[in-house]
Order: sequence, then C-alpha cells, then structure tokens
Amino acid sequence: MESVIEEIYRTQSRRVLATLIRLLGDFDRAEEALHDAFAAAARTWPTDGIPGNPFAWLVSTGRFKAIDTIRRRARFDASQHHIEDSLYTPDATEIGDMEPIEDDMLRLIFTCCHPLIPADAQMAMALREICGLTTEEIAHAFLIPAPTVAQRIVRAKGRIRAAKIPYEVPGREALPPRLDPVLHVIYLVFNEGYSASSGEEVVRADLTAEAIRLARLLLALLPHPDVCGLLALMLLQDSRRTARRVGDGSLVLLADQDRSLWDHAKITEGLALLAEAMRTGEIGSYTVQAAIAAEHAKVSSAEETDWRRIAFYYDLLLAAQPSPIVELNRAVAIAMTEGPAKGLDLVDAILERRELQAYHLAHSARADFLRRLGRRQEAIAAYETALSLCRQEPEQAFLRKRILELATTSERQ
Repeated sequence: MESVIEEIYRTQSRRVLATLIRLLGDFDRAEEALHDAFAAAARTWPTDGIPGNPFAWLVSTGRFKAIDTIRRRARFDASQHHIEDSLYTPDATEIGDMEPIEDDMLRLIFTCCHPLIPADAQMAMALREICGLTTEEIAHAFLIPAPTVAQRIVRAKGRIRAAKIPYEVPGREALPPRLDPVLHVIYLVFNEGYSASSGEEVVRADLTAEAIRLARLLLALLPHPDVCGLLALMLLQDSRRTARRVGDGSLVLLADQDRSLWDHAKITEGLALLAEAMRTGEIGSYTVQAAIAAEHAKVSSAEETDWRRIAFYYDLLLAAQPSPIVELNRAVAIAMTEGPAKGLDLVDAILERRELQAYHLAHSARADFLRRLGRRQEAIAAYETALSLCRQEPEQAFLRKRILELATTSERQ
C-alpha cells in the first residue's frame, strides 16, 4: 500500500495542489493541505482501501483539513470565511472535468509566470509547484546555490499575495504577451520528465504527459506557431521514450536505440505540427528545436542522420538564442561531421569560460570526444568529473560503465 500511495503522490500530487490553490487562494495553505491529505491517506487507505477517485478524495480531504486548521487558529476574517465557504463547493468529484480554459494546472502556470514575478523566480516557482522538485534539485538544474532558489520561491509567493495576482488563465486577447514564459515553463516540465534531474528513473512519464497535455490545451486557446512548435518538439522527443531504457532500467543512447520501439503515431503528429509551424513563416526557437528532433525521427538508422543539417539548425538557434547549452549541442553535431577533435576544441572553449563547469553533460561530451580520439586516461578523468556532478542513477551507471570499459582496455594494453 505504501508504494501505491507513493505512486499516486508522484503522479497526482501536483494536480491536487493546483486545485487546492484555487480553492484556498494561498500557496502555503494549499501545500499544507496537500501534505495533510496524503498523511490522512497513509493512515486510512491501508484499512479502508483506495477510493475510486483518489484525486477527488485528496482534494476533498485537503480542503476539509484546511477548514479545521483555520478554525483551530481562530483567526477568521472576511477572506477566511470566503475560503471556508469555497471549500464546500464545487463537489470534488467534478473537479478535473472542466473546459480547457478552466484547467487548474494551466491556471497554476500562468500564475507562476505573471509579469509581476521576476523571470528567475518564475522558473524556480514553476519547478517547485508544478514538478514537485526540491530546492536542491532546482539548484542543481540551474547551477546555483539552494538558498538562492529558496529565496526566489519565497519572494515569488510574497509577490503573489501582496499584488493579489489572480489565479486564472487570462482572456484570449491577453494571452500573446504572456506566452513566452508559459511555454518556457511547460518545456521545463517536459525536460524534467524526459531526463529526470535525479533519482532512479531516466524518465518521468507523468511529467512528459502533463507537459504535452498542457501544450494541447494552450494550442486550443491560442493557435500560435510557437505553441505548435513546442508541441511538435515534445511529441518528437517523447516518441523515443520507451527506447531510452532497457529492461534493467539502463540508459540507451540515441545512436543505439531500437527504433522499432519509437512511437510512430507521435512522430507523425509531431512532423505534421512542425510543418504547420513552418508554414506560418514565424519560426521560433521551439520550431527550430523540433526541426532538429525531426532529423532524428524521420530516418530509419543513426547512420542516415543528416548531422550537417542539424549543425545548421543549431547555428540558427545560437544566433537567435545564445546559450552555452546550445553551443554544447552544436559542438556534438559538428563533431559528428568534422570529427571528435573539432568537437573537443569547441567544448574546451566553452568550459574555459567556466559557464558549464558544473554541468555533467559538458564533461560527458568532452569525455566521449577523448574516448573516440583514443586518449583513454584523459577520457577516464573527464568521465569521473561528469560522474561527480551527475545526480540521476541510470546516467551514473552509464558513466561508471564507460570508465570501466576504458580502464579495462588500458590494462590490456
């Protein structure tokens, strides 16, 4: 039963939280109610059984726990009377069966991404509230200290309270200027699912599915080429999810994946959305990234991949959106056409600027170039650096395997 509750927490807790925030009107109060609801589930479900609708049960329990807390503290005012009344309606079983514009997760994203909240705090808040990441995990993702993340989240919540930021999806006429940070957050949610920042799993399918669902809702609200491009990108990437692991959970690199396991329905839909986004002539960064993903998706083997075209797309992306991560990906693409020595030069130049010193994939890419050049001891050292920075267990296992292979080869020679 404990494992079942943990799985429900992992897959449904953020939806429960989003609805509780709407009902309670306060992030901290909703988080407390969420924890109280799951604590009650841990006490009662082993004897009473799992309810038919765990989501509705948790929302209902959470809001009644909030009523008890408000009464216990005996600090009623007008707003708290309103909160207490709202906790009794609507029926929790009806929550979740709403029109797209009423979706609580979409409300949560637009609230986190309100223009009155600084951009860095928007991202931290979204990863905390939507993905459920800890401050330490967020800090690792952004390569910043954990106390900085915590301060950003506290300030964001304070700004929401002080400015009385509404918990709502804006009207259609107000959507376009609010779009960029919302798309960024949806893609952050997807990326955390596609390549979990820590833990035992390579992917978190609940997060990738939620990001795709939210993008579909947003596309229905606003048929914008950037939304279309993002949805195409996520579908094309998610099509490879099953092939990224083998039976024991080990990581499988793109070049080694069994392409018969790819989800070709998602590839077909993703390619159609990409074509639609391209037709508009407004080609944003998500559409360019989708075009890169399409180069992998539309060939039947890794050997057929057009790396020159991929490098060209990264040139476009780098010109429009300068980023050391984009530079790193471009270096990998160029190494596939011009050789590992060229890739090594490019990655070393990035690392010399110290922008990605704490990013394990930069050191892993460098190690791979060194391995391909036959510089085994240097490759081992680079893989060990990557391993020291990596927090995801399947990636750690992959890096250890590479180190062992190189060490064994060196001993034989």
